[in-house]
Amino acid sequence: MENKITIPVFGMTCNHCVNAVTKALQKLEGVNSVRVSLENSTAEVTYEDGSISVEQMKRAIGEEGYSTDGPVREQLKKEEQKPEPLKKAATATFKVEGMTCANCAQTIEKGLRKVTGIQEAVVNFPLERLSVTYDDAVVHPDSIAQEVSRLGYAAIPEKEEGSGVITFRIEGMTCANCAQTIERVLNRTPGIKSVVVNFSTERGAVEFDESILDKNKILEAVKNAGYLGIEDTEGKVEGAIARKEKFRFFFALCLTLPMLAMWYTKPLGPNTHYAMAILATLVQFVSGSAFYRGAYYSLKNYSSNMDVLISLGISAAYFYSVYSLLFINPHVHAFFDTSALLITFILLGKMLEARAKGKTGQALEKLLSLQADKARLIENGEERMVAASLVKVGDIILVRPGEKIPIDGEIVEGSTAVDESMITGESIPVEKGMGDKVTGATINQSGVIRVKTLKVGKDTLLAQIVRMVEDAQSDKAPIQRIADTVANYFVPIVVSLAILTFSVWYFFLGYEFLFAFTIMICVLVIACPCALGLATPTAIMVGSGIGLNQGILFKRASVLENISKLDVVLFDKTGTITVGKPEVVGVYPLNNLSERDLLKVAASGEVYSSHPLAEAIVRRAKIEGIVLEPVSRCEERSGRGTICECNGKELRIGSHQLMGEEVKTKEAAHSLGARLSEEGKTTIYVSWGDEIIGLIGLSDVVKENSREAIGELHTMGLKTVLVSGDNVRVARAVAQEVEIDEVEAQVLPEDKINIVKKYQVKGLKVGMVGDGINDAPALAQADIGIAIGSGTDVAKETGEVILVKNNLMDVVRAIRLGKRTLRTIKENFFWAFFYNVLMIPIAAGILYPINGIILRPEWACIAMIFSSISVVTNSLMLNRHGNKIFS
Repeated sequence: MENKITIPVFGMTCNHCVNAVTKALQKLEGVNSVRVSLENSTAEVTYEDGSISVEQMKRAIGEEGYSTDGPVREQLKKEEQKPEPLKKAATATFKVEGMTCANCAQTIEKGLRKVTGIQEAVVNFPLERLSVTYDDAVVHPDSIAQEVSRLGYAAIPEKEEGSGVITFRIEGMTCANCAQTIERVLNRTPGIKSVVVNFSTERGAVEFDESILDKNKILEAVKNAGYLGIEDTEGKVEGAIARKEKFRFFFALCLTLPMLAMWYTKPLGPNTHYAMAILATLVQFVSGSAFYRGAYYSLKNYSSNMDVLISLGISAAYFYSVYSLLFINPHVHAFFDTSALLITFILLGKMLEARAKGKTGQALEKLLSLQADKARLIENGEERMVAASLVKVGDIILVRPGEKIPIDGEIVEGSTAVDESMITGESIPVEKGMGDKVTGATINQSGVIRVKTLKVGKDTLLAQIVRMVEDAQSDKAPIQRIADTVANYFVPIVVSLAILTFSVWYFFLGYEFLFAFTIMICVLVIACPCALGLATPTAIMVGSGIGLNQGILFKRASVLENISKLDVVLFDKTGTITVGKPEVVGVYPLNNLSERDLLKVAASGEVYSSHPLAEAIVRRAKIEGIVLEPVSRCEERSGRGTICECNGKELRIGSHQLMGEEVKTKEAAHSLGARLSEEGKTTIYVSWGDEIIGLIGLSDVVKENSREAIGELHTMGLKTVLVSGDNVRVARAVAQEVEIDEVEAQVLPEDKINIVKKYQVKGLKVGMVGDGINDAPALAQADIGIAIGSGTDVAKETGEVILVKNNLMDVVRAIRLGKRTLRTIKENFFWAFFYNVLMIPIAAGILYPINGIILRPEWACIAMIFSSISVVTNSLMLNRHGNKIFS
């Protein structure tokens, strides 16, 4: 009597697993048929009752390395391993204005970390971006912005999905109470989420609910409060800031140049110094006012920054000159020109530095520019052009040839070729038809298509990539902590050295007051912590930008540093080292048949089957341009193969068990089948009539460049390991083909994490490369998780590096880029730190007793500017190295 049972099978990850379980069960005496489902993790077995027990079947499955534990037991095991859910904190990001150096960034970070409820605050000085992690039950974003304002800077919230943000200039405020009045009025307005008004910068920032009110109503509320609000877009805001900086510089320049001419020509005779004093005063308190304001807030918050050094230097020069002019001798040379020159040169340096810093973020700006602005929305059968931001999930969008696809969606009508090079880096267009997914910002090249919207706004792939890169650039690499510590003590040390230098030259060595005073100003001016603050973030920004352009996404800044320290790289097999689907790797005809004829017969019988092995055979025949024979009476035998009729003869394509006793099996077929199985290949027998006419070998083929990538990793001194749920024979065959060092086979998904831990216990830094849900725990456990871009969303969310192009050579390139970035950071520290170590003694006059060389304060200022620009320029040089890495 025939019986049927369904046995749960856990640990299967691919079609090889399905074949292994199927073969193991089919070998058992009394088993009539086997159907194994990878999707349901089950084996459905039909067998003769009394001839075999269920325990024997489970034992056979277990010997292949798979588990037959019941679902309840398996679930309990997973629940035991499941970590406690982490309480997720809220995150807010802000645009910060008013920072002048790395110490300003530290002042904000330290100030915010003292606030109850704020867990972490990270400021990216070059990007002028603040990221705060906080407990939303204790802290609100507007209180964060207000705390930043109290510290002396302006924080403008970045827009969140579903919220509107308006930033505007405010005219008519006369004191801090005016700012509070505007905040109170706006906070009473329905729909307002947060309000920050900064009196010192005369700016306001409001986050509001777009469904309740608009920007005009907010500006009207400001007007009703008695003030004038003038909206700025982000570009206009930055333009206003740039114009203010330019004004300060050119104002100083236009007054400083006449001062220099006056000093050499003395046009007013004895009164020239009075004219210079008037011009210097204007420069000091108009162009130089920003330095005094920055120094005030820095000292108020028990910190010290670049503004403190500059303020001390220009104040010493200016106020001594005023004292000399009024109380000593109005005809003796003073330092009015020195003070004005210092301010002019520093403002010039800040403009050049800002321009150079802007180049480090160009990769992200380029990506943002790819987004489509408009979309052709189909409503009630009619087409109308709308802003892309107004499209909702479920809307139907029409895309014509040559247009950008504005959203992530699915084609519901039409077919086309899509240029996806901006996502994958591949220049060859991809054919797309009904049911295929398309990505926003890719280009429709040939046909008219209708696309159903699946993702919009922050959920689109492009938005996710942008957010990932922004987060990476806002993060701090571990090496940056060293710079922060040094910068924190740097300014007090420099001030102490300047006072000590003056004391030595004036009191101990007996030199003139003006000589010692000049040297003291030089020491104050030449030492600046700005370069230290730029050393790491500029390199990280350029490095992550290079990766972005080449399809390698780093989620955090620390990844770029840590990936360079890997000792061993673990690779998942299916979908990572291999393609992830079976391909024909050998056609072996018998009976003097040609390979083409055997493939033609086999594909003709498999054309109606949906089995992955059958599809692989048909696919190979199509590639070779073979015209198939007509077949009839097709019957698919579950787990064994297909039987049909072709040209009047019975055609069988499938496992050895399908052949039956009526088919003559030659010894050559037996030995060839055994050899293919030993090589880890799946073997398909083909019989026509009453004899076997040949065999076809299939395998999950190794990806192009996999072997090259493994070889490059070995050249770099890294150890490689293959981690696979497949049986030992198949795993070793793949490892041998690509020359991987070690093999961990028959590994259950939940055990992959233990393999990672095994190498970490040895003190090794471990990288894990994978693409599936079953790889996610190992990706999270590894020091660096590298997710293949074609893999599952879970793997990509867990991994710290995403390889968009699905190319294993990018693993090598990511590591090389990390090493090059870390080297650049160290070079930047050399320029920043050792530059000061070298130049401060020279500014202190150490060379004067030897060869009479002494720096003028204005030359010291130029030297200080050079240190910051050299650091940014060195970071930009990463682009040249990046071209070599990816060439």
